Amino acid sequence: MALGLLRRRRSRGASGAASSISVPLPPGAGACGFEVLDPMGQPMGGAEVTVTALDSHRIATRGATDPHGYFIATLPPGSYSVMIVAEGLSPARENLDIVAGVARPTAQVTLQPARQLELPTAGTWLFDPPHTAIRFIAKHVGMAHVHGRFTRFQGSIRIAPNMADSQVAVRIDASSITTGNNTRDNHLRSADFLDVERYPYIDFTSTRFAHLGGSKWTLHGTLSMHGTSRSVGLDTTYLGSINGGYEQELRCAALAKAELHREDFTLNWRSMLARGIAVVGPTVQLELDVQAMYRTHDTPTPPQ
Repeated sequence: MALGLLRRRRSRGASGAASSISVPLPPGAGACGFEVLDPMGQPMGGAEVTVTALDSHRIATRGATDPHGYFIATLPPGSYSVMIVAEGLSPARENLDIVAGVARPTAQVTLQPARQLELPTAGTWLFDPPHTAIRFIAKHVGMAHVHGRFTRFQGSIRIAPNMADSQVAVRIDASSITTGNNTRDNHLRSADFLDVERYPYIDFTSTRFAHLGGSKWTLHGTLSMHGTSRSVGLDTTYLGSINGGYEQELRCAALAKAELHREDFTLNWRSMLARGIAVVGPTVQLELDVQAMYRTHDTPTPPQ
């Protein structure tokens, strides 16, 4: 997979349409491109772009727009979701299909000022697993990044009248880790890494919500993994609430990220290197892409 600032032919017409792109395609790959503009129609450099495979919920690639507002990537054929985020502006989402040998025309996306999002209704909200993803990215020593996720988890959010007093609790089944490679997954479940027989769960419990401005929050809390607990902060973007879903129930959404250091949880990568064991690097990027349903006496049970 290639990602970068590839060759472009800037050919705007009178309508201001986005330029076409000329991309050297690897065998069996296709390409997509975006030109991101701010609300004044000016190029938006530094906007964060995340491309996620719809079938696996795995991040296919991510990066930032260049100073001219462009983001271009080559990808395997398939269906993808693209999210574009910039501070102070409303996120933009769209789906696209990648076809082998085809470079899609550059799509022009204009980000709009972030509306003042109404905070979630006070009460209990439950994670909806089919619409929630818990993902991670780790650098494989001497090789490319490893993308993975956990497929079994449960979570709840208790929204207090004072948002700062709200609480989040997440429990992850550690054995549900998957990276698309059975040998690697079994090794990650072993005593060398997560040791799932002794420590079957990874738990996060928040202690407080800190508002950073706009839709940005930090969730301070405790992460317990591999028999060790550490204080962590989740950088969180609140994406709003809506009525919709199985029975038009009330839903809210958020995206939370954190960087974890494996040695904080006694996962000693240096000793494994000394023993000749190929391992992932010392830091892991964790991401929770959450949809939650407001709990009432008649809220449908989220499917597993």
